[in-house]
Amino acid sequence: MSVIDDIVAEALAQDDVAARYRSADGIVDFVRDVLRVQKIADYQEAILRHFVIHKRAAVRGPHGLGKTTLAAWIVLWGIACHGDDVKIVTTASAWRQLIYYTWPEIRKWARRADWSLLGIQMRHGKELFEQSIKLAGAEAFAVASDNPSLVEGAHAKFLIYIFDEAKAIPIPTWDATEGAFSGAGEDTDAEAYALAISTPGEPSGRFYDIHKRKPGTDDWWVRHVTLEEAIRAGRVSRTWAKQRKAQWGENSAVYQNRVLGEFAEDASDALIPLRWVELAVERHHECGGKGEGRVWYGVDPARYGEDKTTIAKLVGRVLESLIYTTKQSTMQTAGRVAATVGKNVRVAIDTIGIGAGVYDRLRELGYSVLPVNVAEATDATDSSGELMFVNLRSAVWWKLREALDPDNPNALAIPDDPLLIGDLTAPLWTYTSNGRIKVESKDDIRKRIGRSTDAADALALAYHNATVSQSILIEGYEY
Repeated sequence: MSVIDDIVAEALAQDDVAARYRSADGIVDFVRDVLRVQKIADYQEAILRHFVIHKRAAVRGPHGLGKTTLAAWIVLWGIACHGDDVKIVTTASAWRQLIYYTWPEIRKWARRADWSLLGIQMRHGKELFEQSIKLAGAEAFAVASDNPSLVEGAHAKFLIYIFDEAKAIPIPTWDATEGAFSGAGEDTDAEAYALAISTPGEPSGRFYDIHKRKPGTDDWWVRHVTLEEAIRAGRVSRTWAKQRKAQWGENSAVYQNRVLGEFAEDASDALIPLRWVELAVERHHECGGKGEGRVWYGVDPARYGEDKTTIAKLVGRVLESLIYTTKQSTMQTAGRVAATVGKNVRVAIDTIGIGAGVYDRLRELGYSVLPVNVAEATDATDSSGELMFVNLRSAVWWKLREALDPDNPNALAIPDDPLLIGDLTAPLWTYTSNGRIKVESKDDIRKRIGRSTDAADALALAYHNATVSQSILIEGYEY
């Protein structure tokens, strides 16, 4: 045989290998053989197989089940095993998900793979890039979910759409993929696939509709990976799940979404929706966790017991840090605050209980302190100027609610802190008989969920500190 004949024979042999990996069983073999994955969970195998069989798969489950890993495996399977007319579009609810999670995961598995089995190379800077892969006529790339035209513009003989963290992807982006599916089917030579995978959110949107089998979505195969499945697979810690149940409460939306993998909406009387909190976390990622402008502190003191003394540092519109301490005396707490803040920065302190002693000591040391007795009456109103409150606590928390509203052009950004997220979504509110807003008291929250909302109270105090009149005279300091 000539050299050319040898090359042709080798190419045909490698194509036979690639063809073997295209089936429902073959994709699992690809993950084991080429990507060299030693342990695949039962639910991962099932999802891979049904993805190939049904071509559209929507998967929901708890945080930590390996969603992004599955997406990465499918991207690499698609680009390596289906010839030279391939496009794979990856999108997510936030661009950050693509650049910090989805594509780093793809690159990780691409580096680990044994590409010699398929006779291809996947070199960094040659075929493998930060948010794309280019392999002969095959291409995978990242697209922002707020630009449906880029999703719609993908055309190839073999197409895959990956919807990572799919719960908040806009409906027009989902609809844009239908152009590709319209040209794919048994009566054409084109194939189109889609994987939508996510922790659930509130019960709305296309991802929710698919899982609830709304009319027109029955061509999607749906899978709910349970908490017990994820624990058995070693993907989620039972201890972590128990801690989150104690922290967030079994019936809370955040526990239902993130731990049980179930769609759950906030209680109708919840003060701050979980979705608002999640968007505030996204803003924190986008700004790198750093704010601009004046610094404001809020301190929610606690003495002994399980409650935490919490110090919140707010810079402009960004909560930059939360410091937690437990089981400290009044003097220790005052010392911690003094060591954290400067004398030229005002600190708002809840002066009920131990807070009064902390306030007195810091004032004695010459620090600028704003005493806040949340039980006292107030003539404050909401942003409309129409609604009033039963006490200062209700006004302070309502201000925080307005500051987290995503429609607020200057909405706050907060870190992805589990304690804070659980605290912010815990309080309930109601109207009193005289039409005033009443936010659930700290003691009532503790009775209902078994803990105190220390982190969110500190943030509320810091934001209150930032929003009170700048011309008031407090303990000899004029602002």
